[in-house]
Amino acid sequence: MAAGESKFAVFAGIAANLAIAVIKFIAAAITGSSAMLSEGIHSVVDTTNGLLLLLGMKRSKLPADNRHPFGYGKELYFWSLIVALFIFGVGGGMSVYEGLHHLHNPPPLTDPTWNYIVLAASFLFEGISTIIVYRSFVKPKPELSFWKAMRVSKDPTTFTIFMENFAALVGLSVAFLGVFLGHLLNNPYLDGVAALIIGLILGLTAFILAKETKSLLVGEGADPWILQDIRQIVISDAAITDTAFPLTMHFGPDMALLALHLQFEPGLTGTEREATVVRLEHQIQQKYPEIKHIFIEATSLKTGPAKN
Repeated sequence: MAAGESKFAVFAGIAANLAIAVIKFIAAAITGSSAMLSEGIHSVVDTTNGLLLLLGMKRSKLPADNRHPFGYGKELYFWSLIVALFIFGVGGGMSVYEGLHHLHNPPPLTDPTWNYIVLAASFLFEGISTIIVYRSFVKPKPELSFWKAMRVSKDPTTFTIFMENFAALVGLSVAFLGVFLGHLLNNPYLDGVAALIIGLILGLTAFILAKETKSLLVGEGADPWILQDIRQIVISDAAITDTAFPLTMHFGPDMALLALHLQFEPGLTGTEREATVVRLEHQIQQKYPEIKHIFIEATSLKTGPAKN
């Protein structure tokens, strides 16, 4: 997903979640449904998360300076981790609390019509948003399955938006079952149980997002097939006899560092080695433009290591 598409998806999600949250809270106030109140809290959390992701996207674009020579790309990873913690602490925690409170003192059942209307409208909007994110994952890399594309993505906004949408759809389904079965069986406790389940869903979502973001934050490298392809580009050059496996690290969705350890053909002049380095840099960055920095070391040279 391109940066512009990511930002558009975040803005759209903020607007939709804010509107849905207001409707859910109105329905919860009218019907007294804890499941609906939990869903309203869920939408507020998703709205706030969108704002945090926008902050991360803005901060990640700050130019490099002396303290951060590779830029601020990892700001996006940091704020994505904050989003995961926010989902767990606020969304999941408040939903569980509301569910327990409802089980302790369940209000009498009321007309659920408003709940059904709001749940149906929310499901429609969340479904449309999920389809948009799904297509944005599949389109750039049609050779990959959706889940594979999501796992290898270096842009946390993409899988964060999708996981939020997916959790919202599951939560809406649980809320519907809680309201429907509660009225069908004349059991007000089921609404509280649904709120508890929604809290657990949010907790699991937060765990998955935190796990994915942690890998990026501590220094995730390029995907294995990219590394293999880079190595193939290098050893295919007539001036190279061998190379160690490439080392990479992502400093943001569109900025990565590459370190290469090369062994040149014996007898090459300094000018020929320099031309080889320039040629390899051009070939690699033309195919993988996200690799902004390339460091090449040739320790096999008798004249000493050459670096670029």
